[in-house]
Amino acid sequence: MLITGMLAAAILATSGIGWAWVKHFDGKIQRIDPFKGLDNRPDTGSGKDLNFLIVGSDNRAGISKDTLERLHAGGESCDCTDTVMIVHLNGKRDRATITSLPRDSYVEFPAHKDKATGEQRGPSKGKINAAYTLGGPPLTVATVEKATGIRIDHYIEVNFVSFVSVVDTLGGIEMCTPKPLRDPKSGLDLPAGTSKLDGVKALQFVRARYIASDPTGDIGRTQRQQKFMTQVLAKATSSGTLTDPLKLKNVLDAVLGSIKVDQGMSPQSFLELGGKLRNLSNSGVTYAQVPLKSIDHEVPEWGSTVLWDNAKAAALFQAIREDKDLIAPSPEKKADAPGPTDAPAPSPVSVEVAPSEISVQVYNGASAAGPGTRAHEDLKGLGFAMAGPPRTSTSADGVRTIIRYDPRWNRSVKSVQAALPGATLEQVAGLGRTIEVIAGSSYAGATPVRVGGASDGQPTVAVTPNPAYSAKSGDEVSCKK
Repeated sequence: MLITGMLAAAILATSGIGWAWVKHFDGKIQRIDPFKGLDNRPDTGSGKDLNFLIVGSDNRAGISKDTLERLHAGGESCDCTDTVMIVHLNGKRDRATITSLPRDSYVEFPAHKDKATGEQRGPSKGKINAAYTLGGPPLTVATVEKATGIRIDHYIEVNFVSFVSVVDTLGGIEMCTPKPLRDPKSGLDLPAGTSKLDGVKALQFVRARYIASDPTGDIGRTQRQQKFMTQVLAKATSSGTLTDPLKLKNVLDAVLGSIKVDQGMSPQSFLELGGKLRNLSNSGVTYAQVPLKSIDHEVPEWGSTVLWDNAKAAALFQAIREDKDLIAPSPEKKADAPGPTDAPAPSPVSVEVAPSEISVQVYNGASAAGPGTRAHEDLKGLGFAMAGPPRTSTSADGVRTIIRYDPRWNRSVKSVQAALPGATLEQVAGLGRTIEVIAGSSYAGATPVRVGGASDGQPTVAVTPNPAYSAKSGDEVSCKK
């Protein structure tokens, strides 16, 4: 699906394809006008960066019944977008940011022309993946631009079935998972550990939404898609993978013959983009998830939807519009002077009970193992007394970070809350002195604290704003060797 579109960019960026080849394969690409009739669009930001809207469409026209059954893709096509992501290339062309927009996000549709009847429709609300159903690519672009304030420069649409042949042509993709993943609807049945996925299994992996061990549904799916994309990029850019001319031709046939792009993506623009991105690797790719308020927001006629945390989401989209890196430079990376995107270190929050006097047990509550480990190390670094190594929990929703505490330790929990200001508090009578932290996928780091009493009648803990969004590098998301 969407990964096929990203793979097209990766191949063009790393294979050294010349003008003649680009012209040859350009004839295979179907061009559309996703910007037709759009007005009141966001400004162009810095003018040097580029924003791609990449969607995977659930379109099964022309696909045989046997093929659909083999891919566990039976039933009627929804004529909607199965996956939606914004790919931001910075002005220097040395970094890319990929932001996942959950397909069930509850957003506003701008006024548009109905795709089926041609009649003009007024603004309305619904799931973001239905924008394609109601108004096709133009309404999809307009809806994303209105929701994010990000101007879309280019549009890539991919049919999900061709994804299978691309993965097979690459020789399969290695994927890792800390626990077994089973989804009867997609057909996924993956053991814990590392497995090599052929095209069919890879499609099952990126489409899975009903995994018993992952209650987050579409949120967990976008995280798995991000991990898969890192593995594809690593395979496509690895030495020798695309040096075989026949294999390269087959991959390009599968990729470029299955996508629709906007009319502005000329052969020349493909070639120029590829030259500028030749050295892009997983370390130069940042993955972000839209901050969420609810993953089960019931709406009449739409059912369960995903509700964004508008304030935090706005901060994420603003950073993208301003062409900022979403990941702060590592402490060991030295610079001659602070750059315009360097964020100041947060001021310590005053607390009454010292971290060293508080016992904390961290649990990982996300589908991936990272948040629990990071929260454990962050709190340990702030001086909290860790009760043991991180453990696994399935009691959370997978997104929020939750602090569970016995109400008898209501003073101690304030220190933990100060270190994790965006977390949700949950009282558990009889839990005891050890405070439990369940780190969800939204975990974005800890805030420094210092011991100091209240004064002038003010609260003991002056809670500082939680980091608005979390982002990970491709190296962090990918399977570690």
